[in-house]
Amino acid sequence: MTDRIELRGLRVRGHHGVYDDERRTGQDFVIDAVLELDLSAAAGSDDVADTVHYGDLAQRLADTVAGEPVNLLETLAQRLAELCLADERVAAVEVTVHKPQAPIPLEFAGVSVTLRRARQERSGDLIVAAPTGAYNVGEVRQPWEETRAVLSIGSNVGDRAGYLRGAVAAFGDALVAVSPVYESRPWGGVEQDPYLNAVLLVDGPAVPAYWLGRAHSAEQAAGREREVRWGPRTLDVDVVAVDGATSDDPALTVPHPYAHERAFVLRPWLDVDPDAVLTGRRIAGLLAQIGDEGLVRRDDIGLG
Repeated sequence: MTDRIELRGLRVRGHHGVYDDERRTGQDFVIDAVLELDLSAAAGSDDVADTVHYGDLAQRLADTVAGEPVNLLETLAQRLAELCLADERVAAVEVTVHKPQAPIPLEFAGVSVTLRRARQERSGDLIVAAPTGAYNVGEVRQPWEETRAVLSIGSNVGDRAGYLRGAVAAFGDALVAVSPVYESRPWGGVEQDPYLNAVLLVDGPAVPAYWLGRAHSAEQAAGREREVRWGPRTLDVDVVAVDGATSDDPALTVPHPYAHERAFVLRPWLDVDPDAVLTGRRIAGLLAQIGDEGLVRRDDIGLG
């Protein structure tokens, strides 16, 4: 494959690193992404729909870098590579993450990590050459095969219903079902106003990092600020489950580690998928265990 799209020098503020100061104050990261794909269709049609939109790609990469912190550049680069490979037209990608302000007490020209990931043909399936670890993808459903993901959306600031509608619109291309809206008490111990919550079923790649990137894009569009853990927010989008994939990365655990304790997730999820299962247990049984006291269904608010 000789055709390439190259995006270089994308500078984004992030909070990645192993030291507390890095996590607290943040620093700039610079991203290079080189995508290998067949561009003959786009060259002939002159239609952006036949290629990877590099503006959209830049935004998704930036949202991931600005999102949940990780310790290592290797982990961040892997997430970015998986995001690029979520587009089935991309045959391979090379990602370099530069850390120009790395905490090294010596004069240095630069620090970076580069990795290359490619699709390979095997028995009619596409597989990615990726290390084992954070993202474990099953043999049946590969990362770019259409599969089902469950997203929980919530808002308790400003135009709550409007922010939820914005989230629905943000996932419109992948949307399968939208649950009824429920009003709920805050979860997590921070004093704040009640939430409106709903669940979305979406179809797309079985790559948790892909859905996390889209979640951060939707939150950013809603002006979300990350100041207090479990604090008020204009929009919260959680990746609850991705069929065919798991993640044990502390920054993105899938299935969601608290979903089984949250009626505001289980109740609307049950509404749109009565046979749903979470970590081998039926959603209906989990909800029966914890109950749904305090949830109020808001049929006056439509998101569809």
